[in-house]
Amino acid sequence: MDNRVFLDTNYFIDAIHRKSEKNILEALIGYAAYVSPISVPIYCYLFKIEVPNDNLSIQIGKFRFVDLTREILEKAVSGPTRDLEDNLQLHSAAEAECNYFLTNDEKLLKMKFFGKTKIASKLGDNYS
Repeated sequence: MDNRVFLDTNYFIDAIHRKSEKNILEALIGYAAYVSPISVPIYCYLFKIEVPNDNLSIQIGKFRFVDLTREILEKAVSGPTRDLEDNLQLHSAAEAECNYFLTNDEKLLKMKFFGKTKIASKLGDNYS
């Protein structure tokens, strides 16, 4: 599949918990939706979700995961930002060769691109 989109942790949480899941998932039709495995424990910690949890299993089954490798970690500790978690997300999106990196993080949105990956708050955002 050529259309790949990566969901930053905040966007992943919006998609499965905070906002209308149906609207976000409908916007992703035609895209392979990727997330980092670190997004799941962050979500569980923030919302005190205990496991095993059938709903959590259903939710994570809707996404593809980029393996967190030593190579990604080594790249992430070098940047491009001062936030390791953000860097892990960005390098994971690059590893999965995603066309879009969806986030609500204003600091990341200002970057506009990370390599060939367009950073946007929604699909279809245009940056010149």
